[in-house]
Amino acid sequence: TPTSAPALTTTRNLGILAHVDAGKTTVTERILFAAGAVHRRGEVHDGTTVTDFDAQERDRGITIFAAAVSCDWDGHRINLIDTPGHVDFADEVERSLRVLDGAVAVFDAVAGVEPQSESVWRQADRHGVPRIAFVNKLDRAGADLDAAVASLRDRLGTVPLVAQLPIGREDGFTGLVDLVRMRALTWPADCDTYETADVRDPEAVGDAGLRAEAERRRRLLEETAAELHPAALEEFCATGALSDGTLALALREVTLDGSGTVVLCGSAYRNRGVEPLLDAVVAYLPSPADLPPVRGLGPDGGEQERLPDPAGPVAALAFKVAVTATGRLTYLRVYSGTLRKGDTVLDTGTGRTERVARILRVQADRHFELDEARAGEIVAAVGPKTARAGTTLCAPQAPMLLEPPTVADPVVSVAVEARRSTDTGRLATALARLAEEDPSLVVRSDPETGQTVLSGMGELHLEVAVEKIRRDHGLELVVGRPQVSYRETVVRGVSGLVHRHVKQDGGAGQFAHIVIDVEPLDATETAQTAERGQEGEREQREPVTFAFRSTVVGGRVPQEFVRAVEAGCRDALADGPLGGHPVTGLRVTLTDGATHSKDSSEPAFRTAGRAALRAALRASAMALLEPVAEVVVTVPDDAVGAVLGDLAARRGRVTGSTGRSGTTAVTAVVPLAELFGYASRLRGRTQGRGTFTTRPAGMAPVPEAVAATVLAP
Repeated sequence: TPTSAPALTTTRNLGILAHVDAGKTTVTERILFAAGAVHRRGEVHDGTTVTDFDAQERDRGITIFAAAVSCDWDGHRINLIDTPGHVDFADEVERSLRVLDGAVAVFDAVAGVEPQSESVWRQADRHGVPRIAFVNKLDRAGADLDAAVASLRDRLGTVPLVAQLPIGREDGFTGLVDLVRMRALTWPADCDTYETADVRDPEAVGDAGLRAEAERRRRLLEETAAELHPAALEEFCATGALSDGTLALALREVTLDGSGTVVLCGSAYRNRGVEPLLDAVVAYLPSPADLPPVRGLGPDGGEQERLPDPAGPVAALAFKVAVTATGRLTYLRVYSGTLRKGDTVLDTGTGRTERVARILRVQADRHFELDEARAGEIVAAVGPKTARAGTTLCAPQAPMLLEPPTVADPVVSVAVEARRSTDTGRLATALARLAEEDPSLVVRSDPETGQTVLSGMGELHLEVAVEKIRRDHGLELVVGRPQVSYRETVVRGVSGLVHRHVKQDGGAGQFAHIVIDVEPLDATETAQTAERGQEGEREQREPVTFAFRSTVVGGRVPQEFVRAVEAGCRDALADGPLGGHPVTGLRVTLTDGATHSKDSSEPAFRTAGRAALRAALRASAMALLEPVAEVVVTVPDDAVGAVLGDLAARRGRVTGSTGRSGTTAVTAVVPLAELFGYASRLRGRTQGRGTFTTRPAGMAPVPEAVAATVLAP
């Protein structure tokens, strides 16, 4: 297992991204096997994989928790994170993408781009993570590289640069042609190593059809690269072709700037195409030295930049916390400086200092001691007690706040209680630890019922969380039925609402006078895009749910009191007037106000802001919102009618369908509340032959009749 520190330019920090069951974990296992990091191939189906080491992952056969592993290949250190593919664990992917430099996106050669592979691709777009594509499972019946590549182009909007050509189809898939070096790579039966031959040499490759197809595909690859890369275009125009070196350089630079995607192929299960994939990771994906300096905020609120310099001041971002037998592990990406065992670091968010007692190289569920971690490395630290995902740890003499990963709002909740009242305290401790490890889980107490409510990203997310408490803490639990998390929004607001907060209790009084307008946010404001970076790269922002502005003139309300009013308004968003659900999608404008020379203060204006917005919401026309999901249901053609009827009964809106070889994929937008229990219903209607996938599709208004039922006391 690698323990020495690699050079910055020979480090690759990458993630494996995909839809569930596209073969991410098998790709990871074969990478570790090919690189010599493990000596036997782990299999998902028999629970022997390195990265799916949690008991539930092995039981369910899916990745639930992002796992970090390292290996060495061709003189390079590869730090690899195998991420979950199920939509319920998208936040785990988000936290991983925040600290990665590159990614391999894995696609099923039969299914092509699937809903969650599209979602994680968009997440990678938001973070500007360069990636290459690996079309997996070419040995399956119905595998079609060209169709998969077309789905990348059509659904992801990328320009594919297909750098390999399969040799043989389905069961006859025996190898591939490397179109950059024009080599035929073939894997003899039951052999883990490949044989190479010059595909242009008739004596080495006797199949004239394969040679001609390789030449045609190479020409297409050169033309596409020349369209995207100025230097390649210049050489192509001058000579009518590209040298192998120019083509490789163009593919690397096109990958780094995101203008195209290099596409590779293979069958990870059969161990075909994995070594060339590792070669491509080294050749095309960036090292920490290839990326711009990391940006953050300094103590004065101004923007700072840090180069990935091991000699600079330490700056690291925590992206995951896990409580293990080794202790409380804080997973870190070191962006600058060198973190050493025994160092004292500053938690910029809390202002507290923490001591780093141990630094560990993580190999899934195994750990190896390190003396230090340099810029560009991903490690785990033992010692920090308060760090969470998103915490910045830095040198105390050079404070810096790095941007944390975003955390999505939960959409499904269940009530949880201990079966034995004597276990209530243990349950509270277990829930607190769970929320500490997974920021997308929220624990709260229902003020009306007194029940403890656990909220997360979906049914499976909550099932896994509850089962983890049962297994890890030996608790018997009573779990309520899943409930979706509703929101409230303003349909028609109010103008000129006046609120005057005056309080006299013998000592210093409180005085705040404000006037506010409340209105709905329009659609363009709730899905903003912003320019990022000097290259004009576009980044999709998280939807805006609340906007605040002040139009007060003449200094009638000082700026610190304006900020206090905004804070009070944000307090009021926690529970709306319809049913106490969080409020979203509104703009508040502070239009006027007045102060008292002695009695005005920030707490007084915060109280006024909270009370004013609550009064304004009671006076506004409000609507109830519910989470909706895009559902893709794949069924035999003879079951389509039954599925369409069932989706309609669940308030689903069908948006399209596609047919292929006896099956139909129906796409619909369905309220999340109507999808509880849908898996068993679909199995029953299709005799077990139907499958479905979901991904979040935002919030939508609840019909009046349904809202009346939801809001009924």
